[in-house]
Amino acid sequence: MIFTELKLKGAFLIDVERVADARGFFARAWCQREFEAHGLNGHLVQCSLSFNQKNGTLRGMHYQAAPHEEAKLVRCTRGIIYDVIVDLRRDSATYKQWVGVELSADSRRMVYVPEGFAHGFQTLVGDTEIFYQMSEFYHAESTRGILWNDPAFGIQWPHFEDRTISGQDQAYGFWK
Repeated sequence: MIFTELKLKGAFLIDVERVADARGFFARAWCQREFEAHGLNGHLVQCSLSFNQKNGTLRGMHYQAAPHEEAKLVRCTRGIIYDVIVDLRRDSATYKQWVGVELSADSRRMVYVPEGFAHGFQTLVGDTEIFYQMSEFYHAESTRGILWNDPAFGIQWPHFEDRTISGQDQAYGFWK
């Protein structure tokens, strides 16, 4: 795997390293030792899927609060998404900064989202599926979110006239 650190400390873009032949290719998509060698949380306990029928679907910005903060490994397994992470660690030099990257089934790229970050995405095509691996079990009492268009972060989302957002995601308040 090829690990490229993003501008937010501890966040990585991860590419698979393909070994190709006439049949296609083989690539490692997960290795606890390689993640830990890069200082990343290699303890993954839960996986989830998100399927989205419409392009312009926006989910986020979600995180789990202490003591159940979670790291995430995010991959688009069908379609294309614009994936966004925001550093919410108050003691971080990149506090309140964000990064957006395009993930697609074709690229097989992944984003490693450290603990203390909010995460969200917007689909760029219909029938899109995202696969998550998390370092912490889901705890409903720790579930939190920030408003996707909170001016405190200034996230620049791809423009869609007909954006689809859940009522819950639209109800999150501004960051304090």
